[in-house]
Amino acid sequence: MIKINKHQLEYKELAEKEKKSIGKRPEWLKVRLPSGENYKKVLSLMRKSHLNTVCEEARCPNLAECWGRKTATFMILGDVCTRSCGFCNVKLGIPNRVDWDEPKRVADSVVQLGLNHVVITSVNRDELKDGGASIFSETVKQIRMRKPECTIEILIPDFKGEEKAFEIIMQNPPDILNHNLETVKRLYHAVRPQAKYERSLSLLKWFKEKGLRTKSGIMVGIGETNQEVFELMKDLREYKCDILTIGQYLQPTKMHLPVDRYVTLEEFDLFRTEGKKLGFLAIESAPLVRSSYHADKHAEFIG
Repeated sequence: MIKINKHQLEYKELAEKEKKSIGKRPEWLKVRLPSGENYKKVLSLMRKSHLNTVCEEARCPNLAECWGRKTATFMILGDVCTRSCGFCNVKLGIPNRVDWDEPKRVADSVVQLGLNHVVITSVNRDELKDGGASIFSETVKQIRMRKPECTIEILIPDFKGEEKAFEIIMQNPPDILNHNLETVKRLYHAVRPQAKYERSLSLLKWFKEKGLRTKSGIMVGIGETNQEVFELMKDLREYKCDILTIGQYLQPTKMHLPVDRYVTLEEFDLFRTEGKKLGFLAIESAPLVRSSYHADKHAEFIG
């Protein structure tokens, strides 16, 4: 059952109330439509295997580029989320039952696509006792069994801060542990109403202390200031987060938070420069960057 929640209605009202001239969408935000043989191959395999990709569900602007080179981010645990984040186009509602055969199908697809690096993410499943951590762990295990040379990144929800879920993840640890802060602390109530800034930072700290490479990502142009972005970057580096992605927020529908402004290319360059100064091993900062963008390159920092 898919539903419209009170937050989405608030976002629509906010967008209508706070309409302002942010100018035309810049040329650098225009993307080509997906096409090509590799794109068709990935799409066909996903449909045949009854799998979801966040590339489609979140309307990622890099879908054409990534699928064109036979890479994709698998979205496990279904395509219905239990949270109502103001930026996300994934459906909200009551999720279906857990599909325990899904990890094997993902692993089979990794082999068939010949992937050397794979990203696994999910919807939020707050109704599950472990938040879906067991499925993440089993998916990593199945990929390791089928294609041991493949490096693995998982982009996880916060599991409500439950360490028992974290421990399940560590039973079959990934090469890179990704958890997105998404936005600056001040905007959490609007952007991530069921999440907590400090809880997400604590999650990244917990996994870093277990020896994993950690990664996070944020959107800009949603109402934050550049100074708040710099403060967020310092918070991440305080807990030795290794990799950061920064991209322009784009409103998926009128039921989502409005775009506050289009961040300039110069500002993205500034974020990248500051990130390097702070010591991130890698920082992707550009309008069309999303969390999984160039994820295979980030695997080079493992070791």
